[in-house]
Amino acid sequence: MALACQHEPSCPSAGSPDRDAARLLSHHPEQGWSLLCNGVVLFEDNGGLLPDGQSIAPRQRSSHAIEALAGSAA
Repeated sequence: MALACQHEPSCPSAGSPDRDAARLLSHHPEQGWSLLCNGVVLFEDNGGLLPDGQSIAPRQRSSHAIEALAGSAA
């Protein structure tokens, strides 16, 4: 299922290096995950899942992504 970003400017795609900078659609800290506008699911251990099911190994996120996760889902 492809998600169509309606944000201006558009969020980075799931395949781009800055994919973590996409806006939050849903944030569930009690469960340890967040869904981004580009379909990426991020986990609290900094790993994640791409929309096609590929896993993202845990890594250190950019400060922009950390600030975005700290904000509210818009």
